[in-house]
Amino acid sequence: MATQVIMPEMGEGVIEGTVARWLKEEGERIEEFEPLLEIETDKVTTEATAEVAGTLIKIYVEEGETVPVGTVLAAIGEPDESVPEEPAAFGEEPAEEEEEGAVTLEEAGAPEEAAVAERAEAAQQKPAAGRRNGGPGGDGQERDEELPFADWASPVVKRIAQEHDVDLSQVPGTGRGGRTTKKDILAYLEKLEEKEVEKEPAAAPAAPEPAVRRAPRPEAAPERARKAPAPRAPEAAPGDVIPVTGMRRSIADHMVRSKKTSPHVTTVFEIDFTNVINHRSEQRKKLTFTPYIVAATAQALREHPIINSSWTEDGIVLKERVNIGVAVALEDGLIVPVVKDADHYSLRGLAGQLDDLVGRARRDELKPGEVQGGTFSITNHGVSGSLFAMPIINQPQAAIMGVGKIEKRIKIIDDAIAIRPLAYVTLTFDHRILDGATGDFFMQTFKEIIENWE
Repeated sequence: MATQVIMPEMGEGVIEGTVARWLKEEGERIEEFEPLLEIETDKVTTEATAEVAGTLIKIYVEEGETVPVGTVLAAIGEPDESVPEEPAAFGEEPAEEEEEGAVTLEEAGAPEEAAVAERAEAAQQKPAAGRRNGGPGGDGQERDEELPFADWASPVVKRIAQEHDVDLSQVPGTGRGGRTTKKDILAYLEKLEEKEVEKEPAAAPAAPEPAVRRAPRPEAAPERARKAPAPRAPEAAPGDVIPVTGMRRSIADHMVRSKKTSPHVTTVFEIDFTNVINHRSEQRKKLTFTPYIVAATAQALREHPIINSSWTEDGIVLKERVNIGVAVALEDGLIVPVVKDADHYSLRGLAGQLDDLVGRARRDELKPGEVQGGTFSITNHGVSGSLFAMPIINQPQAAIMGVGKIEKRIKIIDDAIAIRPLAYVTLTFDHRILDGATGDFFMQTFKEIIENWE
């Protein structure tokens, strides 16, 4: 009997998912635990594996479709096994007597083969000059219907194509039936950028600048190397309505809900990073500032457990684990991967965890569990040059820390003028849980750890 492939629950509060890409075609053999498809939510894209070995007999949900958790996505069974044309309700078996709705593997493949042939024929027809997806054809008329691949792309792929003015019929597809996937269009854009670079004429040699102007400040160089690419604004003219992505809508809903839920209060401290910079200069492998900030935060949370808590109607729940989320800026939004048990790692251990999580966040490779379970959040907005910010609490946490740009400023020390690398660090907290003095005591501890780093 065929086994149903079900849209899994991708995490707490996630009630639906989008089939981003099928990794197997109908009729292909798949082994147990082998990756079967990619599922995209408003937070992450992850692979789902097959629970049984067999043949992928029937795909019910096409790429780009968003369906609720529990929806039957496909059927796996024997090659000659018949399955219903429409999936039975979750938890119910298809009725044996309903032979009219059953299709064999060969029958199921026929329409797909015809569709592939149709797309292949259409792909050979070059679009008229100046025509693009959603744009005018050579005669000035809208020709969206003449771009066969546009209708076969997922919403994510269409959005990327629209933002970069790409005609999807020109992008080679590696997905099922020749469909253009997210990886295809990103690879296509990368090749375009390489060609543009090759076309650029070599600049005339300029007189060398003084070394002091060309060399970046030592304390800023590593952070600049890790900085995320600047968010790309979608191409639109004044008066246009820009479609909202799933990630953008999720961020909007979460932030509005947080402001309505918690009375936000912010306290600000100026912190001297001299000793941290000195310690970094002694490391064989240069570290960024983020591991230091996470390590100091983890220690301060252990000393002030009320900060590592959440509000409930039954009382304030103190969290057993110190799970610190670190905000990562993406081109189309923001994601907060979580370092679980951050207080159990050494400084280098934290650096390794952060490198892995941040890297995979920017490659859309995070698993749902890696953005859940946080008990405290940090946003290092200083990497983009910001000096001061009052971030919104990541519910249901009690507080969030914002770290501004570390830069040299004048400071009075023992009645003498000194120049020190300083940063404004803010703590925004839920006033239902914390009072000002409690938040300040926590920040004093964080400040002492950073300024006395050995």
